[in-house]
Amino acid sequence: MQLTFLGTGTSQGVPMIGCKCRVCQSDDPRNKRLRTSVLIQSESTSVVIDSGPDFRQQMLRENVNRLDAVLFTHEHKDHIAGLDDVRAYNYLTGKEMEIYATERVQEALRREFFYVFSGAKYPGIPRLNLQTISNKPFQIGDIPFIPIEVSHLNLPVLGFRIGDFTYITDANLIPDSEKEKIKGSRFIAINALRNEKHVSHFTRDEAVEIIREFNPERAFLIHISHQLGLHEKVNAELPENIECAYDGLQVEF
Repeated sequence: MQLTFLGTGTSQGVPMIGCKCRVCQSDDPRNKRLRTSVLIQSESTSVVIDSGPDFRQQMLRENVNRLDAVLFTHEHKDHIAGLDDVRAYNYLTGKEMEIYATERVQEALRREFFYVFSGAKYPGIPRLNLQTISNKPFQIGDIPFIPIEVSHLNLPVLGFRIGDFTYITDANLIPDSEKEKIKGSRFIAINALRNEKHVSHFTRDEAVEIIREFNPERAFLIHISHQLGLHEKVNAELPENIECAYDGLQVEF
């Protein structure tokens, strides 16, 4: 399987409009961070985890002509706002897009995209088929997913283990019982918002400590704000098996 980091950033902490920080002004493409999302591809199945506001741009950049499903970690706007753009895949395939989410996240999708679920099938609106998930393992096509329940302050968020790859975004706590699901992962991606303490996200040091618990072959910091700093500088300060992910990075696992 292959994982592509569609986006590794967040707008938290730094204004995106008129920003003059070193990260925004950098010529290094690894500092151009769209909102956090990943694409998982096997020989027969293609799944995106979270469709944030940059979803359309990300899919065009990676030339993703086939998408079988969208899987959601939680309902915050920076993770669901681009869902409307799956309509392009409806057009290409003539099918509904399979949407995997908990009941709580589905309620948020029904509120945010009320026109999709109103019953009035206006021509051209996205066509979605909601699939309910919980904390139980499930499969999309030939790709197996093991949900990992983490906390984003008081909000439950799902991370996922996909084979040897564990993916966790928007968290500041992983219960010990859920850590059992991560053990043995060769690859881990985990959120590391900034260096300073945050109420609902891991800091860089906190993410590094968690990674050290599992000692993966390779680990990636994601959901990075501009406050964390420049890609090259941060990477130079990280342990050998840990790096900042960047948009477009691909990992075979």
